Parts: sequence; C-alpha cells; structure tokens
Amino acid sequence: MQLPIQKLHPAAILPKYAHPGDAGLDLYALAGDRIEPGQTALVATGIAIALPPNTEAQIRPRSGLALKHSLTVLNSPGTVDAGYRGEIKIILINHGQTAFEIEPGMRIAQMVICPVIQAQVEAVESLDDSERGSGGFGSSGLGA
Repeated sequence: MQLPIQKLHPAAILPKYAHPGDAGLDLYALAGDRIEPGQTALVATGIAIALPPNTEAQIRPRSGLALKHSLTVLNSPGTVDAGYRGEIKIILINHGQTAFEIEPGMRIAQMVICPVIQAQVEAVESLDDSERGSGGFGSSGLGA
C-alpha cells in the first residue's frame, strides 16, 4: 500500500518504521514545546497524509515516553479519517511530576494504518441472546 505524505514545512520529518515488521510509523514533532505536569499540548508534525479509502490512521502513544516520562496521547488511539487532508497534530498529556521538554524532531507518537468496516445501522426491537448477555465491567470475575 502506498501512503502519500505531504511535507507542509521544510523541517518536517516523514514518518518511518523503526524496524522491519513494525506496526507503527514513528511521528516526529515539528517544533519544540514544554508540557507542564497535568497539562496537554497540541504538537504539530508538519505533515499531511492521503489515506486510501476504507482505512484510518490510529495515533498511539510511544511506550518509552509513557514508561519513562508519563507522557501519552490523550485521546488514544486518535483517529485520522481517510478523507482528512489537514496537518497531523498530536494531543499529548503529561501525567508525570515534572515538565517534559519536546525537542524539534523528537519521536512523539506512532501511527498505525488500519482497515475500516462501515456498519449499516439497523434499528431493531430486541437483540439475539448470547452467553454473556448484558454483563459487563467485571462481570466475568477476578483472576484466572
């Protein structure tokens, strides 16, 4: 699958896979920023993409930033719809105790391209039965 990507700024870095077989393309910050503890920031990447029909891009956190700095994607996973052609921007939140400095060119998130199935919504009077039924939120018990 080809993924057309437009650099909207000369300093933008094209997404890339860190290793062969990786699911996520690394996304890079266009400019520096500082996120204080408990605060959010909208971080520009300087790129726009043209996804194929029936796909989406899921924006996900980088596990190293989450573990080491408590920095994550706020609306994880964020969705980029196939028809969107604007700049990809990442909503980051700092759950840590200290401010986090974003450097230009820093890997800040990852983007996974996924298929999309659109459902045909149908109003019904009742649903068929299942083994689980309406049980949720811990209804299967604790432990193994």
